[in-house]
Amino acid sequence: MKDNKLVVSGKRKTAVAKATIGEGTGVVTFNKRPISFLSSLQQLEISEPLIIAKDVLGELNFDIALNVKGGGIACQVEAGRLAIAKAIVGFVGKDDVKHAFLAYDRNMLVADTRRKETCKPGDSKARANRQTSFR
Repeated sequence: MKDNKLVVSGKRKTAVAKATIGEGTGVVTFNKRPISFLSSLQQLEISEPLIIAKDVLGELNFDIALNVKGGGIACQVEAGRLAIAKAIVGFVGKDDVKHAFLAYDRNMLVADTRRKETCKPGDSKARANRQTSFR
């Protein structure tokens, strides 16, 4: 029997997370480690979509493996949260879960497209102008 799997990605700034979801018992791994190695606030942020899905579906009968690259740990966690929510919606295929995610926080399913502003030529930063001396 072929294993039913789905791969979904999520982005935040320069961090890119790929979530692989398949049938299982509700185990979530973050870069091949359990999410218990993260700090307690980061664990809560990663598990938000899981808690909402459990409220709607009753029980979680899938495993999620997150593979995250780039950015800092905070952006990696936010990218992973987005990837988990999109993977659950795609795997379950019910509109109830999607509406529950959107009602809680729109950023669970819609990526934040803000990026760093580029530096302008001749200036040191994106918004700072070159200093002048009027002497």
